[in-house]
Amino acid sequence: MTINQSQTILEARRREFGAFLRSRREKLTPASVGLPEGFRRRTPGLRREEVALLAGVGTTWYTWLEQGRDVRPSAEVLSALADALRLDPVERRHLFTLSDRPSVDTPSRGPEEVPDALVRMLASLAGQPAYVLGRRWDVLAWNAAAVAVFGDYALLQGDARNSVHRVFTDPAHRQLLVDWEIVAANSLAMFRVDSARYAGDPDFERLIATLMQASPEFRAWWPRQDVLRPLTGHKRLRHPEGGLMTFEYTALAVMDRADMKLVVYTPLEEDGTSDRLKRLLGRASAA
Repeated sequence: MTINQSQTILEARRREFGAFLRSRREKLTPASVGLPEGFRRRTPGLRREEVALLAGVGTTWYTWLEQGRDVRPSAEVLSALADALRLDPVERRHLFTLSDRPSVDTPSRGPEEVPDALVRMLASLAGQPAYVLGRRWDVLAWNAAAVAVFGDYALLQGDARNSVHRVFTDPAHRQLLVDWEIVAANSLAMFRVDSARYAGDPDFERLIATLMQASPEFRAWWPRQDVLRPLTGHKRLRHPEGGLMTFEYTALAVMDRADMKLVVYTPLEEDGTSDRLKRLLGRASAA
């Protein structure tokens, strides 16, 4: 790509950035952001100076942004603009993307709800164990194949339904995992990456404290600060009824839920896993 081409792309992106700011500004009313109506308005939405006031930036500088000039706001300023314009998570990410900056999503709080469409997708994966993990790695939803392979999550309550807690404290689950030490160490390192955004969160802190108390391995490994983010891998299980099985697992982000992921286990031909799983599911459905 030539210098001229790169410059053209940057200019187009700045124009798009300015147009997006303007469109969001025009959707707001003074009342919606806690400002007085003031004098009669000739155009819809907020004035530029009102957005600048709410974001804590200069009016001239904000005007330059809308005009697509070569102005490069910091991540902090982008966050302030997103708050001032009352952007939702998708709009906020779009704003950061147009600025060539990584988006810093606000950590979610409160109860987590699995979308109905995702629940239906889980049910349709009849031959693949699958479940949905929440921000703290709690299992929020699962399908029948997951119950047949990993046990009935409906019988587990509180921390017992948390994936990390189960790996480190549930003897039966530990026995199920052929390569427990590798799985446990990798799970801990991946959990650390996901939990970083929630440093200081009471729910995370309590779970970590519980695991430090309950598991010598967690207590020894957590201070190492290991981090890992694989999206796929293999997991070998020694099921008490199904025997030795090998699965390839894939973790898929749920786009409209920042910290929710769908984990799907695909049976491999290795160890005759596909046939073993079919027999296991057949016995489960007949029970």
